[in-house]
Amino acid sequence: MTKTVFYRHKGPVSSVAQIPGSNEIISAAYDNAVALFDAETRDVTLLGYHAHPVNKVCVSQSGNYAVSASSDCNLYLWNLKNNQLEQVLKGHSSDVEDFVFINDELGASASRDWRIIIWNLKTGAIVRILSGHEGDVTSIYYFDGKLYSYSLDRTLRIWALNSGRQLKTTGPFNTDTTSFAINAERNRFVLGSDSGLIEVFNINTGRIISSIRGHQFAIKKVMISPENGDILSAAYDQKIQLWNPATFKIKQTLEVHDSLWERSLNWSLDNSQVIGGTFDGTVLIWDIHSGKCIQELGSDGKNCGNACFNDIASQGNEQITLVSDDGYVRVGILSEKNARWQQCVEPESGRVLMNAVAFCPENKHVITGAHNHNLYLFNNHRQQLKQKLHIELNEGPINCIRISTLNEHEGEMFIACYSGILAHLSAKGQLLNKIPVHECTIRALALHPLHPAGVSCCFNGTLASWHYNGKLIREYIGHNTTVDAVDIDPSGRFIASMGRDYMLKVHGFTDGILYHSIHLGQCTPTSLCFVNPHLVIVSSHQGELIRVCLDDATTIRQAIAQNGISAIARHGEHYVASSYDGNVYLVDQNQLTVLNSLHLMTQQTEAPSFV
Repeated sequence: MTKTVFYRHKGPVSSVAQIPGSNEIISAAYDNAVALFDAETRDVTLLGYHAHPVNKVCVSQSGNYAVSASSDCNLYLWNLKNNQLEQVLKGHSSDVEDFVFINDELGASASRDWRIIIWNLKTGAIVRILSGHEGDVTSIYYFDGKLYSYSLDRTLRIWALNSGRQLKTTGPFNTDTTSFAINAERNRFVLGSDSGLIEVFNINTGRIISSIRGHQFAIKKVMISPENGDILSAAYDQKIQLWNPATFKIKQTLEVHDSLWERSLNWSLDNSQVIGGTFDGTVLIWDIHSGKCIQELGSDGKNCGNACFNDIASQGNEQITLVSDDGYVRVGILSEKNARWQQCVEPESGRVLMNAVAFCPENKHVITGAHNHNLYLFNNHRQQLKQKLHIELNEGPINCIRISTLNEHEGEMFIACYSGILAHLSAKGQLLNKIPVHECTIRALALHPLHPAGVSCCFNGTLASWHYNGKLIREYIGHNTTVDAVDIDPSGRFIASMGRDYMLKVHGFTDGILYHSIHLGQCTPTSLCFVNPHLVIVSSHQGELIRVCLDDATTIRQAIAQNGISAIARHGEHYVASSYDGNVYLVDQNQLTVLNSLHLMTQQTEAPSFV
C-alpha cells in the first residue's frame, strides 16, 4: 500500500481523549485509524491502523500510554512517549467496545462477547476474565478497587478488582440504551434512553434520583463531569445540553455542528472544554462557558467530508445511485465493461450525512434519507439529478427506504426511522401514515413482491410484518439481539433476517414458521439480499460477502473491501455492493467474484499495524 499524508480521518471519529501534559488529542475512527491532533499547532499524526473500525480510545492518568479498542477483537497499547505500538492485547472473540486504565500496568476491557477482561499491560497477558453479563458489554469504569460495567442486558454490575467477584447487580432497567455514564465518587450513574429521557440513579440503592425529559429523540451520549458532577447529554435531535447536577435544569446548550457524531464526545482534562469527533473525520473543541465550538482540527476548508458509502440503489440498467457520510448524492455507471462517475449533487440546503437511498422506476425519482430526519426527492431527468422536494419527517435519522412497485401503489414510499416509526408516503411525497410498528429503532425493511405488505426489523431484536394500511400481520420469533437486515424472497414466501447474534434466520412470511437458522460465525451484518428462495447473500462490517445455500447451509465467502460493506442490491444479472471504504463493487452472484469496481476514496494510507 502506498503511504500518503494523513491529515484527518477518512471515516467517522468514534472516540477522542486529551493527553495529560500536552495540547494533543488522541482519536479513534471507523477508518480503522488511531491518530493525534495537536490543538495548538494543528499538526496531525497517524499512529497506526487496526484491521477493523476502532470504537474507543483512552489515555492513562500518567499520559504515558493510550489504548484503542476495535471491532477486530483486539486492543492496541500505544506508547505516547515515542508514538509506537507497544502491545497487542488478544483475547476477546467479538467487538471490543470500551477500556479503562487502572494504572500504567493494569487495565480492563468490555466486549460484545459478553465478557470483561483484566489485562497485564506490560506483558499482554490476561489476568482475569469476568463473566456474568447476558448481553454485549458496552461500558466499563474503575474506581477505588471496583469495576463497574454496563451491558445490553440492561444491568449495571459491580466487581471486585482483586478477586473478580461480582459484588452487586442493579437492574434490569426498562431503558433501551447504549448511553451510560457513572460517577462513583458521587454515588450516581446516568442512562440516556432512546426515548430522549435522561435518568439519574443512586448506585447503592438502584433508585431513580431524577428523570429529565431532555431530548426529543434518542440520546447517544451521556457524561458526568468528574470535577463538579455536571451531566452532559447529546442526542439525535441535534442538541448537546449541560445539566445542573443538583437542580437538573439546563445549564448550557452547546453550539451544534452539522457533522458531529454524538457518541464521540468527551471532557477535556480540566473540564473547561468538551471535545468530540465528526463524520467528516475531524476533531471539535467546545468552550463550556460560552457553549461555542471554538476549533475544528483536521479541517482545511477544501476537502468536505468522506465518501464512506452508506447505501446503494440500482436503476435497473447500468446506472447506480449512492449516498455517503459526506452528504453528497452520486450517480455512476457500473457494469462488466464500464465504470465511471456521472454526477455528484448535494441538497439545496447544503450537504448532510445520508444513510439511505432508493430509486422509483415509475417516476424516475431518487429518494434519499438523511441523519437530520429529512427526506430529499430528486428528479432524474436525462440522467441528471435535480432536487424536487424536501420532506421533514421529524422521526429521527432515516435508516432505510423502499418503494412499492405494486399496481395502485406504484411509487409509494416506506421509510424506516430511528424513532421506531414506519412512515408511509405517497409517490408525490405526501405523508399517508406513521405506523408504530416497533418500540425503538427500525434498522431495515423490505416490501412484499406480490401483496401490499412488508416486513421490518428492529434494534431490540423484533421482526414484524404489516399491511400497507398499517395493520400488524405477525411478529417472527428467533433473534435475541439487534436485527440489522431483512429481505423477502422473489416468490414472497420467505423472510430472511440477520442479527448480531450472527444467525441467519428464514421464516415463512404467512405461517411464521422458522425454516432455517444458520450460524455464520463472527459476521456483524449490514445487509442481505435473496437471490432466489434457496440462496441468500449477506454483507458484513468485516468487508465480506457471504453466499448461503439454504438447502444445505453451505457458504461461499469473499472479502472484497478494506472496510465494511454497507449495502448490497441486485443490479441486472449481478449484484452491487457499496462500502465504507469509498468503493463500489460489481459482483457475480455465483462465486461472489468482483467483476468491476468504482473507486472514489483511498481510506487507509498504510497497512494495519497488526493483523
